[in-house]
Amino acid sequence: MEAAAAAAKKRRFGRSTGKGSLGSDGLDHISCLPEAILGEIISLLPTKDAARTQAVSRRWRPLWRSTPLNLDVDSLSTQERKRTMFVSRILASHPGPARRLSLPFFRLRDRYAKLDGWLRSPALADLQELDFSYDIEDEEALYPLPPSALRFAPTLRVVELRTCHFPNGMAPALHFPRLARLTLYRVTISEDTLHGLLSRCSALESLLLVGNFGIRRLRINSPFLRSLGFSASSWEGYRDANFQEVVIEEAPCLERLMPLYPNHGPATIRVIAAPKLEVLGVLSDGISQLHLGTTFFQKMIAVNLTTSIRTVKVLVLDSNGPNLDVVVDFLKCFPCLERLYVVSRPHKVIKNIRSYDPLHPIECMELHLRKVVIRYYEGKRPDVDFAKFFVLNAKVLREMDSVALAIAI
Repeated sequence: MEAAAAAAKKRRFGRSTGKGSLGSDGLDHISCLPEAILGEIISLLPTKDAARTQAVSRRWRPLWRSTPLNLDVDSLSTQERKRTMFVSRILASHPGPARRLSLPFFRLRDRYAKLDGWLRSPALADLQELDFSYDIEDEEALYPLPPSALRFAPTLRVVELRTCHFPNGMAPALHFPRLARLTLYRVTISEDTLHGLLSRCSALESLLLVGNFGIRRLRINSPFLRSLGFSASSWEGYRDANFQEVVIEEAPCLERLMPLYPNHGPATIRVIAAPKLEVLGVLSDGISQLHLGTTFFQKMIAVNLTTSIRTVKVLVLDSNGPNLDVVVDFLKCFPCLERLYVVSRPHKVIKNIRSYDPLHPIECMELHLRKVVIRYYEGKRPDVDFAKFFVLNAKVLREMDSVALAIAI
């Protein structure tokens, strides 16, 4: 009896000090972790859950305020008025620094000063990740990104900006020495501002540009860029007719080049120097001119096949038909291709009667091509003939799928 009473007392004492009995061995293993690890766990929790850890015990109470702030505004409440109130309270009570600020679909209305005040809060010092967008209520109105959002430039590692106007006047003074990932979606920004911005992102590894306004020609000179995705269209169907050309001038680390919606632009893509390129596509006849070194395609038709790009392992094509002649010309350009994804658009009837000539073999068909995926396969004669060509002639083919296109951008 005395032993049982002592154990019960120990458990009660543990609950009061934060070292309670949560495990089968009578120990609270989480609370026994060092405070540095506990703080890292808390900083990864959703904002509301992280703040609630203060109620766990006396030991946990100061941890939320002593760990980097992860402020996800959208998770605080479903009511706009409450979200606004909670953000102000959190920024007033947390001393900083901050790891992440996610403020999506902010309704501007007459609250620009409040937004600017939030962004100037000491709690957001040393911010590493910024995700910001406006809720566009008037397509004719201006939605400027507050200059205070760019005070974090020295510490930011991830930036996602959507549906806003970039303050072009600040660009010459901005330097992003740590920025690794940049996403701009339906952002109004001048071409000179964007190029100046990119030139001062010395650590940039991933760049995604979708449906932006003010850019006619994109030039890429980036020492560490590994992934580039771009499109002139947005999900709502808007098009920026000015975005006409992408030129990869010097990208020694570029591995993924992804024109996302080529039928909407840009019309011209030139790859001058990308010696590590491995993933290419989606390519379609919406690209009027595709230059890969000295190899030249015009609306998916090979005009000049003088350059072989041996680094490309994954190719994504959007082909009417699908058109076997068009696809085979691309295969000749990429002799080490391992995976081929074809989005088949049945706009017109194609007779895929091409035969494989073993006297003029295609290197990837002989040695490397292991997977072919056809999207929108309908089982009609052109589809069957297209698939049969690879089944009969791709010597190391291991998988042919007609379910879905699964390339992560």
